[in-house]
Amino acid sequence: MTPEQREELIRLLQQGEDISPEWARILFPPEKREYELVYHGKEREEDILANTLAVPLQPVRTFGKNGDGWHNMLIFGDNLQVMKSLLELKKAGKLCNADGTPGFRLAYIDPPFATKQEFHGSEDQKAYQDKIVGAQFLEFLRKRLVMIRELLSEDGTIFVHVDWKKSHYVRALLDDAFGEKRFINEVIWYYTNKYKANSDSFDSFHNTIFRFAKGKRFIYEPIRIPVKVRRMQPVRAWNKELNKNEWLKGEDGKYLYQESTEKDAGDVWEIPVINPMAEERLGYPTQKPELLLDWVIRSSSRKGDLVLDAFGGSGTTLAVAEKHERRWIGIDCGKLAIYTIQKRMLNLRKEIGNKGPALKPKAFTLYNAGLYDFSQLKALPWESWRFFALQLFQCRDEPHKIGGIPLDGYLKGSSVLVFNHQKRPGIRIDEETVRSLHEALGSRVGRRLFIIAPALTFDFQQDYLDLDDVRYYALRIPYSIIHELHQREFTALKQPADEMAVNDTVEAVGFDFIRTPELDYDCGVAKRKGELLSEAFIRIKTFKSEAVVREPLRKKGNRETLSMVMLDYDYDGEVFDQDAVFFADAIEKAGWEVRFPVESVGWQVMTVFVDIYGNEAREVIPGEKLGRAAAPAPKAKKGGRK
Repeated sequence: MTPEQREELIRLLQQGEDISPEWARILFPPEKREYELVYHGKEREEDILANTLAVPLQPVRTFGKNGDGWHNMLIFGDNLQVMKSLLELKKAGKLCNADGTPGFRLAYIDPPFATKQEFHGSEDQKAYQDKIVGAQFLEFLRKRLVMIRELLSEDGTIFVHVDWKKSHYVRALLDDAFGEKRFINEVIWYYTNKYKANSDSFDSFHNTIFRFAKGKRFIYEPIRIPVKVRRMQPVRAWNKELNKNEWLKGEDGKYLYQESTEKDAGDVWEIPVINPMAEERLGYPTQKPELLLDWVIRSSSRKGDLVLDAFGGSGTTLAVAEKHERRWIGIDCGKLAIYTIQKRMLNLRKEIGNKGPALKPKAFTLYNAGLYDFSQLKALPWESWRFFALQLFQCRDEPHKIGGIPLDGYLKGSSVLVFNHQKRPGIRIDEETVRSLHEALGSRVGRRLFIIAPALTFDFQQDYLDLDDVRYYALRIPYSIIHELHQREFTALKQPADEMAVNDTVEAVGFDFIRTPELDYDCGVAKRKGELLSEAFIRIKTFKSEAVVREPLRKKGNRETLSMVMLDYDYDGEVFDQDAVFFADAIEKAGWEVRFPVESVGWQVMTVFVDIYGNEAREVIPGEKLGRAAAPAPKAKKGGRK
């Protein structure tokens, strides 16, 4: 309502005058629903789409080569921001199916169920934990459903996989995001080989998969399954005039029948869970069987169509999409998931269940997402931007000059320069820029100078440059800080408790401004207790990470931020091909040691130590240090590099 309309309505009510029927359209506009889903923290769809930032997708490496220009995409990052970036690609005409239709023909998601249950890996160690509960979980999921709806093609379909604890909530979310008229199926996945647990209730032997369409039209290809007993089945055919299937009749007016050994699958899918000894078993928590995704993908997409999985997990959707010649994009925020998927795609087999001959996948590119965004910083007035930059690094705001160069403050006793990218648009900070600064400042600046600027302004990759006896640090503003700015008017953000915590991030400015973990370890060979056989070991002496943004006030001691250690026993120098993962809980119980058979050790072992924020410390350990006899270096044998 406009202010004038509100004033007029108040006047009518105060004077007791009759309200004309025309007011009904104003008070209850036609687009208002008869009922709606309401809960604490629910945002308008317009705000979700507008306020979610599109983040840069930064290619890390490409596996294989393609002739048609399309590369499948495996993306490490938050799926909401990634999908906003994909939406920009769709609008630009760069996200199309093989027939030219823009958008994904099929989306499948298996989101966390918000049960507070801890899921465990192959050795009963923690892999991840659902922490989003209640209304927060509902909004978490709804935002992603809204984004997926926008990403789908006009005849696209979404499958949402949930358990019995949250299915009723998720159905309401889907009705809200897609509309009740777009509901197609409630599929029951009945796993026939689960054993009953000891409980005082009827055990659960199923999950639910909701199927919704974006528009009135959608793809449907029946899934034919064998029947145990042959039967006579009525013959049906599609009637184009009536736009529906109908039973066919013969010349005598009677219905036609044919003997059948198959039938169309219904909405109860009897598919067993993955056997612990199955060839497709990866040891990843919540891994789904390939046959389940085989039915999803074959029923609702065609060759060359785009398939999206925004919660990539173990990569089942992507593997099956590859086997059926679909294009795919997978997203996950877990390093374990990304490395699991990478290895899975490089070791595919043609048949469902990961059986049969090897299948070389079409080219795919691994991306990092959500690190930097320059456009939002441009919108800040210069003084706000300068203040924000100084506060971020706990700098003292104290303008001064050295050698005629105006500087902005101090960090741990050293000068700070906040680079004015707005005054000099398009100017990059390259090595020549730093040399020019050094010529003017010289030794008068002391042993170091800190330069703060948006990440994309720097034209070199190093964290610092050394000129004579002066070290010039590049402090890059990452995406996570910019997201804070986008959510509210400019204010001072949460800061570290002391200057030392910020200073610890100076020499590495990687993912989310969290330093590469500090690592110290021993390695060697030890005898198994009471046995003659030997085991290789890696003993973690020091592992430290500090977070500036996510946990600025929480102190982290030695090894508390370790998440997992992943190993490639026979590293070829090119592709990290994960062979084993050891989680922090088990490592701690083992006295901070990782142990594995000497016979598994190759020429060299790549070790990836991952912290709880997703940052990595990598070490390549020669095989001789872990008990392997000296041998020549192997030739590169895994995915190609581009």
